Amino acid sequence: MRLALAGLAAALLLTSPALAQRAACQKGASFEQWLDAFKRDAAAQGISQRAIASASHLMVFDQSVVNKDRGQKVFSQTFLEFSDRMVARHRIDGGIQRIAKNRALFTKIEQQFGVPAPVIAAFWALETDFGGFMGNLPTIKSVTTLAYDCRRPDLFRTQLIAALKIIDRGDLTADQMIGPFAGELGQFQFLPAHYVEYGIDYDGDGRCDLIHSTPDALASAANYLSKIGWRRGEPWLEEVQVPASMDWSQADLAIQHPRAQWVKWGVTKVGGTLPADAQPASLLLPMGRFGPAFLAYPNFQVFLEWNQSIVYSTSAAYLATRIAGAPAIHRGNGKVAPFASAQIRELQQLLAKRGHDVGKIDGFLGQKSRTAVKEEQIKFGLPADSYPTPELVAKLQGR
Repeated sequence: MRLALAGLAAALLLTSPALAQRAACQKGASFEQWLDAFKRDAAAQGISQRAIASASHLMVFDQSVVNKDRGQKVFSQTFLEFSDRMVARHRIDGGIQRIAKNRALFTKIEQQFGVPAPVIAAFWALETDFGGFMGNLPTIKSVTTLAYDCRRPDLFRTQLIAALKIIDRGDLTADQMIGPFAGELGQFQFLPAHYVEYGIDYDGDGRCDLIHSTPDALASAANYLSKIGWRRGEPWLEEVQVPASMDWSQADLAIQHPRAQWVKWGVTKVGGTLPADAQPASLLLPMGRFGPAFLAYPNFQVFLEWNQSIVYSTSAAYLATRIAGAPAIHRGNGKVAPFASAQIRELQQLLAKRGHDVGKIDGFLGQKSRTAVKEEQIKFGLPADSYPTPELVAKLQGR
């Protein structure tokens, strides 16, 4: 009777269109079948039965997690829209105050890892408001759901294994692992795999606790930034003014010139003097030639490694400069045409039809889309600043 009921339950689960679709991309396995196979694989990879059993009550499928994963829209905002909201006074002041409060800790971390306090504080502020809100969903449930889902199953299968490793080594219990829908953990929102690889026990209590221990969290963030390429003692972002006669095709994160060359072309530091030296830098125009302008140094690539969104990474780097004492940026000359998510999606479709690889057509103006925009601007003889305009769209449409 129990077997019959179990079979009926499995059949009922698969009648759900969402679960039936996911079974199709999991080689026909129902969620329960997939989970049983996953647990066997986890054990084969060295995860203890104790850790698997302690997390099993949370290893369930939650459609609301999938809905949240499909509904991300924040990075379709422009740089100014996003930074106006996120680089807020309370985050600037909060960063300054926390650096002062933890001066000895930040100094020790910078000496060891080479990452300055304002950079760490900027990520701390943007990710969780200095640990004030780290999410409210069970991490195990989130990564289990996304590991069975069709969108990014391999990524989240890795995260689920890593989450079990965190439990296995005694850093956190399954019930302590609370975060946002995509499975990030702690004051800096590390994915579980990053938690395992870069997390550090910096307070000496024998556990790496990135949720409750500020020393562990700060040092782990610095360790990660150092390992992905942070260059000790070098700048990351600097606001500049660019002459109208600039060759805009040079404004590209893939192109670097010595600062001396930018100075020769008439680029100047806002409120100061730009050294005419050999320091390499790229010209970053997050909203095209009519918006704010920056020199982005090699360390800016580390911000992009943290989060590949140009909107997020530029905002994080800008916040770090504000915490370090820089003034608010200028907003450009106000002629930037707004592009909503639907318009960017249409632009991506037009670019794809012309043979460009824009990645996923998703309404986000990412680096691939910007590169394609630049190539088409060059073809049409438009200023090649990598940012779309209504004029470019009209030409792509053949009007």
